[in-house]
Amino acid sequence: MCRSIKTLRPPVLPEEATEEEIRAAALQYVRKVSGFRAPAAHNQEAFDQAVDTIARATAELLAGLEVRGAAARRAG
Repeated sequence: MCRSIKTLRPPVLPEEATEEEIRAAALQYVRKVSGFRAPAAHNQEAFDQAVDTIARATAELLAGLEVRGAAARRAG
């Protein structure tokens, strides 16, 4: 769906995703779903709230994922 959103979990990223990377992915998602690159002033608050909500959900998802073998790959 959103080709510009990259995978944010190991082993694709060698380290934990940064807050900036998570927010960028959330912004791309909201842009794609809403159809707006930049919302009009009357939609800005809803747009920003959606980005914040998706960024939080993404951070929670990444924190809760268990990537099997990731520790072994980093140590080796």
